[in-house]
Amino acid sequence: MGDTGLMTAGMCSVTYRHLPADRIIELAVGAGLERIEWGQDAHIPLGGEAEAHRVGEATRAAGLTVSSLGSYYRAGEIDDLEEDRRVWRRVLAAARALGAPRVRVWAGKTGSASVTPAERRRTLDALKRCVDTAGDVVVATEFHDGTLTDDAVSARAMLDEVPGLRTYWQPPNGMPDGEALQGLRTVLDRLEAVHVFSWWPTPRQRWPLDHREGLWRAVMDVVASTGRPIDALLEFVPGDDPAVLGREAATLRRYLRRAAA
Repeated sequence: MGDTGLMTAGMCSVTYRHLPADRIIELAVGAGLERIEWGQDAHIPLGGEAEAHRVGEATRAAGLTVSSLGSYYRAGEIDDLEEDRRVWRRVLAAARALGAPRVRVWAGKTGSASVTPAERRRTLDALKRCVDTAGDVVVATEFHDGTLTDDAVSARAMLDEVPGLRTYWQPPNGMPDGEALQGLRTVLDRLEAVHVFSWWPTPRQRWPLDHREGLWRAVMDVVASTGRPIDALLEFVPGDDPAVLGREAATLRRYLRRAAA
């Protein structure tokens, strides 16, 4: 894992949705990154196991590791149970063809403040089915507004009710650094990966990573305290510009080296 301790620097392929997978691999290698989370929406479509296998093999041949499949499966969204199971089987098939050790899923389609008890129960039951049927593939939730993980307390309750479920983390839009870090600590024992980007104070203001240096250095310190291997994945860069990936990756590696020291 290079010189960054147990944390590993990588990227999400959705950083460059418009680029082909082979170009993303080239960019990751050129930026000195180690892992790629491949997104289902643009690069690993469901039902395309042959392409998923090809992309996984190409990733490994370049000396990189497949971090995960970034799926857009939303637990509890599909009312028909058999259809939900069918979709989930396709997600798992894509992950296995890719050689992904983890699948990222979404904790429903409604925020924690407005979800009904019945909808929350349906979402948790679907997440439990995912975990129970995933075998050796880790299931981890996106940490995002409009879902049960839009609030750290809600995310913690979700994790406590679904044994084996893991989660990602990212700083909620507009949240002060101290509050965001407290949320990270709330789910830290079940953390699998961090999505790294610098939006502030809204998604319309997309800055270089070092614009929020204080936050990200603190995040890496907190994550390093676990002593566990956890991915730090660049998810968005200013202007969606491939030319800035090397700079952003160098900033991320610097934060990881400092946290590992």
